[in-house]
Amino acid sequence: MKVNGKPCRTIWVAPHNARCVQIIDQRWLPHRFVVEDITSVADMATAIQDMHVRGAGLIGAAAGYGMYLAALAAPQQSIAVFMDALQSDSRSLQATRPTAVNLEWALARQLDALRAAPPQIDVRIELARTTAQAIADEDAEYCRRIGVHGQALLAEISARKGGAPVNVLTHCNAGWLAFVDYGTATAPVYAAHDAGVAVHVWVDETRPRNQGARLTAWELGQHGVPHTVIADNAGGHLMQHAQVDIVLTGTDRTTYTGDVANKIGTYLKALAAHDNGVPFYVALPSSTFDWKMRDGVREIPIEQRAAHEVRTISGWHVDQEVEVLLLPEGSAAANYAFDVTPARLVTGLITERGICSASAAGVLGLYPERAAGQRGAGSSAGG
Repeated sequence: MKVNGKPCRTIWVAPHNARCVQIIDQRWLPHRFVVEDITSVADMATAIQDMHVRGAGLIGAAAGYGMYLAALAAPQQSIAVFMDALQSDSRSLQATRPTAVNLEWALARQLDALRAAPPQIDVRIELARTTAQAIADEDAEYCRRIGVHGQALLAEISARKGGAPVNVLTHCNAGWLAFVDYGTATAPVYAAHDAGVAVHVWVDETRPRNQGARLTAWELGQHGVPHTVIADNAGGHLMQHAQVDIVLTGTDRTTYTGDVANKIGTYLKALAAHDNGVPFYVALPSSTFDWKMRDGVREIPIEQRAAHEVRTISGWHVDQEVEVLLLPEGSAAANYAFDVTPARLVTGLITERGICSASAAGVLGLYPERAAGQRGAGSSAGG
């Protein structure tokens, strides 16, 4: 994607220093565009935990690059000591965001590759770098393919409406800022827009961190896509009045049976869509599937973040970022970061391999190599 007309990814190895990984520090958007240097595992863990980077695919890519930084810094007395250090750093990174399955997937991919590599430390350091790059490149390519598959849905709606704008509602940010490039929920929007299909996006603000208002709106604007920011609770009203043609969201973890964990409030959008006959699609790369969990409502860990995020809000005043208190001083606040939408409310899943039903049969039909290891793989029901 582009920032001020120039191609840009969300994470990359610094061109001037191979021991430094650079990221777009999303805390400053949309008011400032800041690139942060990450030079240690501790830096990367902080960036993930404190949401300098966020979004399923980008968290996975950040973890991959974090393991590269870990390899650069690991003691080199022996292969055993080197690998023990990497295992410890992997646990530190894993603890930062428990809901996003891409994090666990990327760390496991790095460790599996390093364990299977020749016993020379310099070889393993280079392998950690190339594996991190491969994770990032695959994330971008898979999102591009999601855009191709999802574009067909928007083109079909456009044809049905005689070319009138297709109204898409999305929740949180599942755009290119949440991945390495393209995004998931926004990838079909960008592909359709670039192909000449008229598209308009209703952008949920997404309290408490306002990723929709701060990030989705910014990147849609950078790409020239018409959009309107709405309060989170306005979606049901718009659906009742036929102003939403399709809901597209991302996901941080989806069971192989089709249950979807995404930013808090997604479940309510799915209920409203179901009640009003609006198709509800979830876009995700295969790295976001949890191939072990069957019942998402009961099994997916839901991250609870600091109450501070609910109690306060940040914004731009004159020439600086300021934070203001919203709640009465004595009021308690709870901050559940995600909820789970049961498969029965999901019209379909858009993946890099195509579109399928939100069911074990649908998912495993696209990924038959996974079928042998699943409990109840023949069932078509979600959790």
